[in-house]
Amino acid sequence: MNATELERALNYPWGDDLPASGGTMEVAPGVKWLRMPLPFVLNHINLWLVRDRIDGREGWTVVDCCIDHPQSRADWETVFTKELNGLPVLRVIVTHMHPDHIGLAHWLCERWDVPLWISSTDYQTARYGCEVVNSFGGDRLARYFASHGMTNPDDLEQIRNRKSYYRNLVPAVPASFARLLDGGTVTIGGNAWRCIAGYGHAPEHMALYCEALGVLISGDMVLPRISTNVSVYEMEPEADALTLFLDSIDRFKPLPQETLVLPSHGKPFTGLHTRIQQLHDHHRDRLEEVIEAAQAGPVSGYEMLPVLFKRPLDLHQTTFALGESVAHLHRLWYGGKMKRQRDAEGVWRFSLIG
Repeated sequence: MNATELERALNYPWGDDLPASGGTMEVAPGVKWLRMPLPFVLNHINLWLVRDRIDGREGWTVVDCCIDHPQSRADWETVFTKELNGLPVLRVIVTHMHPDHIGLAHWLCERWDVPLWISSTDYQTARYGCEVVNSFGGDRLARYFASHGMTNPDDLEQIRNRKSYYRNLVPAVPASFARLLDGGTVTIGGNAWRCIAGYGHAPEHMALYCEALGVLISGDMVLPRISTNVSVYEMEPEADALTLFLDSIDRFKPLPQETLVLPSHGKPFTGLHTRIQQLHDHHRDRLEEVIEAAQAGPVSGYEMLPVLFKRPLDLHQTTFALGESVAHLHRLWYGGKMKRQRDAEGVWRFSLIG
């Protein structure tokens, strides 16, 4: 199927309607949808307001935050004025540690004097990213990309100089947090929301499912139009991220097909089981393309970029794409279909077995 046919297999209850800038749309009783711009190719993120009551106080729980950026702060100020019905924010929940999700958590928590709720693994990773020099960039990342076949000196130099990428978008995280645990329940507005952990995209992503409302806040684990980025990077260079991701999305299969999925990117949709199968099919096809390309001889992660990504990529996109290319090679390596060894230049090369 092409992208249009895949999308037609899902149902979008609100069609092409989107929340206005600084505004909301109610997508379930007590659940509001916000959409904020991002200065990237992926140009927006969906955020959620859920009506709540904590210790007798009426207000709202915020789910995900956007990056720390002047436009994002301005958009939130508009939301505070127009969309909270005069009530306060009571709690901030973050699905995972990527900048578009946690970037403004410190600001929101300080402004409203409320706690951050997040998985422990993602909290610690975000804190590392804020506090350690060269986190998610610098010499280590450049050496890692070189080990997977990136040879352009200018590209490698840009990566070496990208020393504060994460901290520019996430300057701080709150000093403390409340821990979200897989299988645990968070009560929001009198309804139970079950935490469902996911792996492969982030260290310990937490989606939230409310049976009473028939709603899944899926974060980045299940997206309607695009496939979630699943990458292997220098912090965990031996990871089998794609297997972790595919196993994780299967954990949503027990939920009803008609569940309303609230994704972090794209539009709310129903057709959860259909989308899970589409994602499995997508990665199966990409793995088959890698195997076909490797018929001619050993391949590196960098050499797989034009195989897996048919569009032109700038350097920012290439860093994500190369991580994903390695994830596909590692899936085949761990699955016993490929072997790997380093060549004379120190590049990991993967070849078919048998």
